Amino acid sequence: MDVQSRLKSLVQVEKVKVREAGVIILTGPSSCGKGEVASALCRMLQIRPEAHLSMGEILRNTFRQAKEDESFAELLATKYDLSAQTNIYDCVDTTEALSAKVRSYQASLEKYFAKTGMDLFTSQLEWLEFCTMNGLLVPNRWTENFVAAHIEQARSTREETFILDGYPRTQRAAEHLLEFLESMNIPVLKVLHLSISRKEMMARAQSRGRADDDEESLKKRFNFYIENVQPSVDYMKTRLGSDRIALIDAHQPVFDDTKAGPKFNLDASINAVVTSVLRAMGVPRVVLNDIMANDD
Repeated sequence: MDVQSRLKSLVQVEKVKVREAGVIILTGPSSCGKGEVASALCRMLQIRPEAHLSMGEILRNTFRQAKEDESFAELLATKYDLSAQTNIYDCVDTTEALSAKVRSYQASLEKYFAKTGMDLFTSQLEWLEFCTMNGLLVPNRWTENFVAAHIEQARSTREETFILDGYPRTQRAAEHLLEFLESMNIPVLKVLHLSISRKEMMARAQSRGRADDDEESLKKRFNFYIENVQPSVDYMKTRLGSDRIALIDAHQPVFDDTKAGPKFNLDASINAVVTSVLRAMGVPRVVLNDIMANDD
């Protein structure tokens, strides 16, 4: 028996952790499995679940925390020009198009917030809440600043590893994010770019059965990914170096042999992708076998 075989039989690695504090960025097209990968990384690399920052959760936390935490509300207002006292129709973000868009939702806004006169005054944070809860886009500046404010407010982001899931989505956002992280002395440990084909993305999304997952919407989302998300990854590769970027095949189907024929194994398929991610993070194969077995 060689030395490696003896070590594999005598030594079992139950836990591993990221060597230093910093951010792991997860990006890719819609339905590529970012959430599943992020959850697996939290379990296997001893990252607190609260340190998984998804774009949707950041938006929801922003308006909730602004209501409950005066210091966070003050940070948003003084540093990022976003507040519950500022009228969306008369602020730094105001444009004719934005004002018209907000007014087009007047009836829905007044029903949601149970008040009238929102065609005259709708605060920035009210519009954020309404958009977030109804799947509408918010101004790009807001998204950039919400991410920055959330990271800045959470002191733990400078003391531990955290995951940024689903952001940046444009080159402009990537430029803003990298400059902000540099100003906060937060290193980018790895950019994990999960890749699937348009056909696979559409198949996964349509299997969810959501009303907004019609064919035309899905095509637009994938085109957005090609035209915006991919260039943002290319930009980060230029800024950070190719060793900091990992392209992961997020479509690794596993099938079990059954009497009725091959049967798709979802858990094993997710584990195959997670294994590729952990390899890209530098986890040796001999250690991978143990921690994947411990996760079952």
